Amino acid sequence: MVAVLVIIVIIVVVLLAVALFYNGLVRTRNRVDNAWSQIDVQLKRRYDLIPNLVETVKGYAAHERQTLEAVTAARTNAISAQQTGNVGQQAQAENVLSGALKSLFAVAEAYPDLKANQNFLQLQEELTSTEDRIAYARQFYNDSVLNYNNKIQVFPRNLLASSFNFEKRVYFEGDPEATGPVKVQF
Repeated sequence: MVAVLVIIVIIVVVLLAVALFYNGLVRTRNRVDNAWSQIDVQLKRRYDLIPNLVETVKGYAAHERQTLEAVTAARTNAISAQQTGNVGQQAQAENVLSGALKSLFAVAEAYPDLKANQNFLQLQEELTSTEDRIAYARQFYNDSVLNYNNKIQVFPRNLLASSFNFEKRVYFEGDPEATGPVKVQF
């Protein structure tokens, strides 16, 4: 009788541990998904601001067509990459867009009237604020991915994670080559 009771207690403890581990993995995976959606919100805000910024600059810098086209093309590529759901591909497209925006702001430096334009200043401030939010959201996402990946790779959770197909997530990494100053040529 005692042996049966001990076996029942062991089974209950194991089932409780499995339930706790599984629920912890699900909560952590959901935190990663939520962090990704926060990046997505900020990226959409950036996409919405860019056309207004480009139109404002067009009026002042008509001969900077190549820079304006590069920003527009980078925005289009970033939106397309977002729709693929591939984090690595989207990170690369977002890095190209960030570089194009830096070039656009560098071009704006050559036009004092543009730098004084209230609409341009407001758009630039909103975009700068959005870039800061994106950076924070990326950091939070990457921290969440680190926590999640650690949980699914540490024993004994790794046994449960592999049996329930919890897959490793990819970090949203910046472009290592984009750490230098923006080069502007006239």
